[in-house]
Amino acid sequence: MDPQPLLATDARSLDALRRQAGADPKAAVRAAAGQFESVFMRQMLKAMRDAVPKSGMWDGPAQSTYTDMLDQQSREALPVANPVVANNALIRQALAAFAATAGAPATTPADLSGPLAGANASAAATAAAGTARWTGQAGPVYSPAQPNVANLSGPQADFVRKVWPHALLAERSTGVPAAFIVGQAALESGWGRHEIRNANGTGSFNLFGIKAGGAWKGDAASASTTEYVGGQATRRVERFRAYGSYGEAFQDWAGMMVRNPRYSRILQSGGSVQAFAANMQRAGYATDPAYGSKLEKVIQKTLTLQRLVT
Repeated sequence: MDPQPLLATDARSLDALRRQAGADPKAAVRAAAGQFESVFMRQMLKAMRDAVPKSGMWDGPAQSTYTDMLDQQSREALPVANPVVANNALIRQALAAFAATAGAPATTPADLSGPLAGANASAAATAAAGTARWTGQAGPVYSPAQPNVANLSGPQADFVRKVWPHALLAERSTGVPAAFIVGQAALESGWGRHEIRNANGTGSFNLFGIKAGGAWKGDAASASTTEYVGGQATRRVERFRAYGSYGEAFQDWAGMMVRNPRYSRILQSGGSVQAFAANMQRAGYATDPAYGSKLEKVIQKTLTLQRLVT
C-alpha cells in the first residue's frame, strides 16, 4: 500500500527533500523544481478565482484562508505526467549549475514546452536563446514562476500577479523576458486601470493597445485615443481588438511579435532594454514620439519582477 500523501503545507516534505539532496542531488533538483511549479500553478488558480465575480455572502478571511489551502492541496494532487515548462526550465538551469560544480555533463529532461507555448521544441529552443540575448546570460534563461512585487504599489502588484502567468507563456514563444512584456502592458493600459472597454462597459482584455485592422476577424471595441500625425497630437476614435481573456491578449501580442517581420527582426537582434524600447518605437508600434523613452522607463521598473522571491 502506498504511504499516506503529505499535506502540501506539511513541513516534513522539506525535510524529505533535504535528505534526498544528500542521497541523490539530481533527483532532488527535479523535486524542488516540482515545488516551484506548484507555486506557479497556485498563482494561476488564484488568478482564475479572482476573475470570477463574488456575491459577498460567504466572503471573509476564513474563506480566503481555506480556499488558498484547497488550491495548494489541489495542485499537489494534479497529475504530473506532463509538467509545465517552468518545471523543465528550472531543472535545466539547476542541473547545468550542478554539472558545472561537479565537473560532470548536465542531463536535461525532454522539452515539454510545446503544449504551453503553442510551439514545437525547435521554436522553444529559439525562444530560450532569445531570452538569453536580452538578459545577457548564456544558455536557456527563464523568468521566475512567482514575480517579486516588493517594489510596486498595491494596484501595480495586483496587476502583475494577474497577468504574470500569461507573460510567462508569451516569453516562451517570443524569447522576450516576461518583465519586458508586462512593462509594455502596464504602459499601454496604465497598469490595467485604463483597459479599453466594450460598448456595454465590460473589459476588452486588450492591455497592449492593439488595433483591429482590416485583417482582424474577432470582436472589436471603439475607444478614443491620441495619435501623432506630423508630430502633432490628435484625438480620434479607433477600433481595438477585443479578447475573451487576458490569456488571449498575451497570446495575440506574442503572435504579432513573431509573425510580423518588423517586430520579429527586433526579437532576433536582442540587446538592452533601451534598444528594445527604441526599436519598438522605430518599428511603429505607437505614433507617440516619446514612446521609446516611456516604455524603457516602465520596463526598468518591472525588471525587479525577475528577481526570485526568497
